Amino acid sequence: MGQFIDLTAADGFTFPAYVAEPAGTPRGAVVVVQEIFGVNAHIRSVADGYAAEGWLAVAPSTFHRVKPGVELGYEDADMKAGAALKSAAEALPWPGVLQDIQAAIEYGARAGKVGIVGYCWGGLLSWRAACELNGLAAAAPYYGGGMTTPEEAARTPRVPVMVHFGRNDHWIPMPTVENFQKAHPEVEVHVYDCGHGFNCDQRGSYDAAAAKLARERTLAFFDRHLG
Repeated sequence: MGQFIDLTAADGFTFPAYVAEPAGTPRGAVVVVQEIFGVNAHIRSVADGYAAEGWLAVAPSTFHRVKPGVELGYEDADMKAGAALKSAAEALPWPGVLQDIQAAIEYGARAGKVGIVGYCWGGLLSWRAACELNGLAAAAPYYGGGMTTPEEAARTPRVPVMVHFGRNDHWIPMPTVENFQKAHPEVEVHVYDCGHGFNCDQRGSYDAAAAKLARERTLAFFDRHLG
């Protein structure tokens, strides 16, 4: 359904983004932020799914500054490779890959209001985007690793935020989620009886019921704030 195009960030850096167009006039746009596995088949299918719901979907390659052409699977070796790439991207001078997400937001704005959704590392990045970037109308991070740390929870979102966590996520302990909720009563937090990565149907941690409910909630959330 989609294709890769090149976008250019404010610092002149050019990077690829997967863009999926809706069948008719877009209702707005959704920026889809990758996990630590690149803009792989799963992330492209997520973007296609949002396009099928009427949104212009834009999935920027947030690894391109540290390594081009990343497309990983979900085996142990992929996890290690992805974790190393994430560490390299996180070590970039601020604002790092947020510049690329900003460019994706600006591209999406041609379709109307822009929301952002991200998974795993992309959940963390979409939380930072909600707090730091311009041009968003709503954000829906999924199990953003690190976003419940005191440093990240100290950020203040500029737009409405809905967050999805798994109760059994060993990367994001529930006490940190509870602390995040206390710090941000304005954020809509949903917790599901599953683990990390429950939205990804290519992972062993996939939970179809949780993924379906989270998607329904996210679509309704975007309907409210992007419509």
